Amino acid sequence: MKRLLAAGIFVLATVGTADSQPATSAPDPATIEQLLKDLPADTGQGAKSAEPLVIDARIGEHKDSTRFVVELSDPVTVRMFTLSNPNRVVLDMPEVLWRLQNAAQPSGKGVVKSYRYGLFRPGDARFVIDLNSPVRAAEPMILPPSEGHGYRVVLDLYPTTQTQFDRVAGWPADMRARENAAETVVASIAPPKGVKNVPAPNGKKVVVIDAGHGGIDSGTLGVNGSMEKDLVLDEAIRLGHVLEKRGYTVHLTRDTDIYIPLRERVNIARGYDADLFISLHADSNPDSTVEGMSVYTLSESGSDKEAAALAKKENQSDIIAGVDLSGDNSPVASILIDLAQRETMNRSSGFAENVVTRLSSATDILPREPHRSAAFAVLKAPDVPAVLIELGYLSNPHDCKQMGTDVWRNRVAGAIADAVDRQFETPPQVPVASKGDPG
Repeated sequence: MKRLLAAGIFVLATVGTADSQPATSAPDPATIEQLLKDLPADTGQGAKSAEPLVIDARIGEHKDSTRFVVELSDPVTVRMFTLSNPNRVVLDMPEVLWRLQNAAQPSGKGVVKSYRYGLFRPGDARFVIDLNSPVRAAEPMILPPSEGHGYRVVLDLYPTTQTQFDRVAGWPADMRARENAAETVVASIAPPKGVKNVPAPNGKKVVVIDAGHGGIDSGTLGVNGSMEKDLVLDEAIRLGHVLEKRGYTVHLTRDTDIYIPLRERVNIARGYDADLFISLHADSNPDSTVEGMSVYTLSESGSDKEAAALAKKENQSDIIAGVDLSGDNSPVASILIDLAQRETMNRSSGFAENVVTRLSSATDILPREPHRSAAFAVLKAPDVPAVLIELGYLSNPHDCKQMGTDVWRNRVAGAIADAVDRQFETPPQVPVASKGDPG
C-alpha cells in the first residue's frame, strides 16, 4: 500500500474562546527543565532532538493591542503573514515538537477569536490565529531566554480597518507559488502532473482512500475527547490492508498526521487513474441523539439543508489550515463543477447504495436517508467515482464509544471492502459480520 509519508512527532490542539476561564500563566523554570529532560534520546549529533520544543503559548489582551507569545527551547526562524476571507494571522516556523500544557485561551471579547497549531507540511509547523476583527500585525520579535523563560516569539496585534487589512493580506509570492503547485505535495507518491496513464500491476483495480482532515485540522471533536482526524486515519489504514489482501491496488492520501489540501486529495486520485475514491469522515450534530453512518455523493444541490451545511463545514478545511483561498486556483472558491460526465456520478451513486447495504449489517445506519448528496470539494473529480462516508456521529455517546473499538473498526472495514467487491462484481471473500459479532 503506497501512502503519503511525513516524518516527525505531532500533537495538535485547537484553542477556542473561554470567557469564564482565566489565561494560564507561563510554566515555571522547574517545569521547563523537566520538559527538556523528557525530550527523546540523543540523535547522534550531540543534541537530544532535531526539532525545537514548544513549551507554551499565551495571549495578553489589552485595550489597544494584543500580544501573542510562543515559548520555545531553542531559537527558530519565523515568518508571519495575514489572510482575509476570513481574517487570519499565520505564523510559520520549522517543524517543532509540541509540549504545550494548558495553553492560554483567548477571552473571545478581543481581536483574537481562537487559534490552532500543528504540522502543516513535513518540516513546517504553523499557528493560525482566527480574528474577530481586522488587525495590523507587527513583525514578530525573537527574545532570548530570561527570568526562567525560554526563547520567545512575540507577535503584537493592533486594531485596524478592514480596508487596511485587505491591502496587505495574502500569501508571500514564493509561498503561494509553492502551495498552488500540486506537485509539491504529491510528487513523492503520484505520477507527474498530467500523467494519468499509470497502469496498475496485473490490471488490478485502483482504490484511493482519503482520511479526512489531519495535521493542523483536527476535524470534529468527540464527546470523549477523540479527534476525527485520528479515527479516520486508523480506519483508512485498516480498510487499505483489507483491500490489498483482496487483490486491489491501494493508495492513501495520507498515512500520518499531516494536512493535505482538498485539491491535492482530488489530484492524488486522478494522478493514479483511480477506479474508486473513498473519503472517510466522522460527523457531528447539535442534537446528540442523532446517530448512524451515512454516505454522500456529489450533486449540484444538497439532498437537504443539513447535507448542504455539512458540505460547507467540510469544505472549510483549507481555511482552518491557513490555505490561501483567493485567486483562480482556489479548491473551494467554486464548489460545484462541470457535471457533464453523468456516468461517473451514476457509478458513484451505485457504489454508495452498495455501501449502505453492506454497512447496514455491520453498524448503525442513519435512519433517515443514509445515502445523501452534497457539494463536497473532495468529490469533484469528474472522471473518478467517489463517495464520502461519514462513519458516525462523534457528538453521539453511543457512536463515539463504538467507533473507538477495534472490533467495530475491523468490522466496518470489512463491510466497506465488501461494497468495493460488489462494485467491481467480485465475489466477497469475507462475509460481513453482524453487529453482535464479538470478533
